[in-house]
Amino acid sequence: MEVQIAISKIRKYATSSSGDTAEVIERPNGGVTVVLADGQSSGKGAKWVSSLVVRKVIQFIADGVRDGAAARAASDALFTERDGRVSATLNIVSADLQTGTVVISRNNPAPVLLSYDQKVKFLSTETDPVGLRRDTRPMITEVPLEVGLTVIAYTDGLVHAGSYYGESMDIGTCLKVELEDETPSPQKIADSLISHALKLERGRPRDDISIIVLRVVKGSDDLIRRMTVKLPLNSLGK
Repeated sequence: MEVQIAISKIRKYATSSSGDTAEVIERPNGGVTVVLADGQSSGKGAKWVSSLVVRKVIQFIADGVRDGAAARAASDALFTERDGRVSATLNIVSADLQTGTVVISRNNPAPVLLSYDQKVKFLSTETDPVGLRRDTRPMITEVPLEVGLTVIAYTDGLVHAGSYYGESMDIGTCLKVELEDETPSPQKIADSLISHALKLERGRPRDDISIIVLRVVKGSDDLIRRMTVKLPLNSLGK
């Protein structure tokens, strides 16, 4: 088996910096984790908040702390820093080789999508953002690490794309269309979703949009690990 991950992001129109932060880290006991946070509001202030949350999560995971505990610790850190006045949404998606599972941690009203064999499931149980009170707990879902699994997490900019113009983003249907291709890459799925959102927004997104896609595919004899990053040079934020 092989785990493939893609991240696509775009900042709110006419802002210098995205309030979303996404990072990837190798797990100390095997595997990889993707962390995505969306700071309250937008611009540089929101970026500071999301960066703080992501840094804290990565720090704890690197020390061997479980994802749920890392999310709670990051929430407590933000609460302490801002006295409960500022929040952030948080998603942690981990391919954990020690347990042979994908662990999905949500502190985000936006659902996470799971797909097996073109069947799409929404993880949408109510959960709170981090930073508003102590000991805020995430919703944890753990599924087997199996070929054909696709996991998609995103910030609310994707959910609300087109709403200003009376249109809506049907993320589930968009994913099903992509999965009609037997082996779409995670990057193709992420780019397709963000492209559709931009069409609904008339090319001027009214909020930051970030999407992470994790797919488990058949492996090959190639054992090289790779990561590719593309940052447009005209982008002032990330």
